[in-house]
Amino acid sequence: MKKLLLISMILSTGVLYTYAQQDKILTHFIFDKMSINPGATGVGMNHQVCGTMIYRNQWDKFNGAPNSVLVNAEANLSQYFPSAAGISFYHDAIGFSRQNNLTLNYSYHLNLDNGILGLGAALGMVSYGMSPVWITPDGNPNDGSLPTSTSQATFDANFGLYYMSYSGWYAGLSSTHLPAMGLDDLNFNTARHYYAMGGYRMDKAFSVDQLSLEGNVLVRSDMKLLSADINVRAIWDDMFYGGITYRTSDAIGIMAGLSWNSFTFGYSYDITINRISNISAGSHELLVKYCYPLPPIPITKARNPRYL
Repeated sequence: MKKLLLISMILSTGVLYTYAQQDKILTHFIFDKMSINPGATGVGMNHQVCGTMIYRNQWDKFNGAPNSVLVNAEANLSQYFPSAAGISFYHDAIGFSRQNNLTLNYSYHLNLDNGILGLGAALGMVSYGMSPVWITPDGNPNDGSLPTSTSQATFDANFGLYYMSYSGWYAGLSSTHLPAMGLDDLNFNTARHYYAMGGYRMDKAFSVDQLSLEGNVLVRSDMKLLSADINVRAIWDDMFYGGITYRTSDAIGIMAGLSWNSFTFGYSYDITINRISNISAGSHELLVKYCYPLPPIPITKARNPRYL
């Protein structure tokens, strides 16, 4: 009985939490920079188109816990114009609630002496809905006093700056949900979020040609709550990787992955360290990424009609 009461309290807290903190939390955040910082769109992709999908099953075995899917597609267009474009879709289901975010992303790339600066913006929409299934004492799920299924959508916009140095480090600042629009029918407000990210990759670590070490940090805040992810990865021959992520006051994540024939496959398992650690079976994430090169610009040669 105490466990059931605790679960009910936590789920209620989670529903209230969505009014302030709607943005996703992913252990594979290093593969999802564009959706939270449009300035990072296409930076470092070298004339490619890449698609990324991440599925997250949070708090496994926990009834009504969040299940999330992220799909990103981005293209580096610098061989045509110094810019990149992308589209990002995110779906989150927690309890009775459903949230969808869709944005079109654009980043203008400035080639500097020591790196690339991306100036990015994203425009789109965010929708939020409730689809409750009630179990009432009298067995009548059509009780008119209970809330029914409803949903609403509103305009959304993001902005970000992202710099990638040729020497292996990067840094970015961004904000999501800039309009901070409200959904009056649902008493739901999108909260403006702020991000700072940075990282560094060291090749030939410990004088081993095939070994690279990479550190990444992501800090997020809605000006009410603050959290950070700190990640360290070891990469072998640009094919295999393994790493660990610490998320403040929430979880420790262990990740591993493989890059093969333009594909990247990844998996992570989060060990819950917050107040639900006794009843959570942890969180799982699956990553699939695929990249392919854009066709080169055809080179045309002028010919003298005399020699045709």
